[in-house]
Amino acid sequence: MAGATREARLRERLAARFAPLQLSIEDESHLHAGHAGAAGGHSHFRVRIVADAFRGITPVARHRLVYAAVDDLLREEIHALTIEALPPPA
Repeated sequence: MAGATREARLRERLAARFAPLQLSIEDESHLHAGHAGAAGGHSHFRVRIVADAFRGITPVARHRLVYAAVDDLLREEIHALTIEALPPPA
């Protein structure tokens, strides 16, 4: 992963952990220009992920799973992460 962008590292981590049926990642850093957390650039992301791993668990539990999968990225590279984590339609 050396040299990969933050978005690519985030995508790779989520894909490996959840094998999602759908995964979209949007860099929203431009919306936070001037914000202290945006100083390094490309640090605010919106994720929409649909995976079987989220079936039968609460939205809070889904978010916890996502946060656990990318914990090190959140501590060092990503300032903010907006998450929409959903199970596949029944």
